[in-house]
Amino acid sequence: MSVYRRGDTYWYKFWFANKLIRESAKTDSKTLAKSAERQRRRELEEGFNGLSGEDRSKRVQTLSQAADAMVEEYALRLSANSLRYLKQRIAHLKHHMGDMMLIEIGDRTIADYQTARLEEGTSGSTINGEVMFALRIMGPIGDAVRLKLRRANRLRLPKNESCGKALSEEQEAALLGAAQVPEVPEGVKMDLRATRSPAIYPAIMLALNTTMRESEIKNLRWEEINFLKGILTVGKSKTKAGAGRTIPINSELLRVLGEHKAWFESKVGPVAPELYVFPFGDCNKYQPERPISSFKTSWTNVRNKAGLSIRFHDLRHTAITKLAESGAGDETIMAIAGHVSRAMLSRYAHIRTEAKRRALEAIATKPAAATSQSQDARIA
Repeated sequence: MSVYRRGDTYWYKFWFANKLIRESAKTDSKTLAKSAERQRRRELEEGFNGLSGEDRSKRVQTLSQAADAMVEEYALRLSANSLRYLKQRIAHLKHHMGDMMLIEIGDRTIADYQTARLEEGTSGSTINGEVMFALRIMGPIGDAVRLKLRRANRLRLPKNESCGKALSEEQEAALLGAAQVPEVPEGVKMDLRATRSPAIYPAIMLALNTTMRESEIKNLRWEEINFLKGILTVGKSKTKAGAGRTIPINSELLRVLGEHKAWFESKVGPVAPELYVFPFGDCNKYQPERPISSFKTSWTNVRNKAGLSIRFHDLRHTAITKLAESGAGDETIMAIAGHVSRAMLSRYAHIRTEAKRRALEAIATKPAAATSQSQDARIA
């Protein structure tokens, strides 16, 4: 047993399963620190000996080792997007708890992880998903930890019900102005710092005029745009309800897409059905067989120039909010946006205060005539 002081707090350390356990006792009392050390050692021993011999070696695996085994197991079952999502969630778990043995991870460890991720600015729903992955990786002992967390009402953090914010007309105008590629007279050299990605303006217009998600826009192919009928068909989507939905193209968006098609033909090559509308690469090194990987750099530049602190997803929120303000019914909005349920729709379509004010002003009670008649009666 080894108990030592670090600052104002006592710590303990001991070897277990060929691994050095070093933790804070979270007390300034040496006696309590010794008791905490004995209790922690007993927890680990009970966790180890309470399982069959076949499982014991797995319980002294680190979280990183167990997570890698899980990824290998699921690699052939999951789609590329699902596997990428799994790896992203596991990366955060590894960063915070990767070196810990599975039997070291208890309800207090998970609670500390939740706190650390909240301090990093992560949403409650994201943390909940990560914790579920951690408990699944932990196997049988994860079931016991899940029960303790549920009893303490710490299993799931409250979700952030706000999906974003809707832009005002002034903010929209500023954003679109910042996104447009300025025209440069022939022979005039343009400052490279003032250039704009030729993809960002049509991408923003698509989001504002169709409710499409960023991932849906990035994976859009030319075969999914019917210029003659003025209809766009969404290909890959986050949800089943989103994939394959058709969206009418309004006149302004049709003009922008026509201009982007002309740019594509002059800078990238002939338009073909299987090619991506927003190709991978830049300048004269485009690869239209691959979709653009991200709008991040150009989006950040445009957003900063417009003086706005918003996410790309807020453009979808804006479009859905404007549809709700226009009087479009729930079924129409869900068909355009690809929502699965009205419950999900209600998280987006928060009608802005100005629209509510206009609606209430339109039905404002005006008793002026009645008041005038009553005054005339009293005079008579």
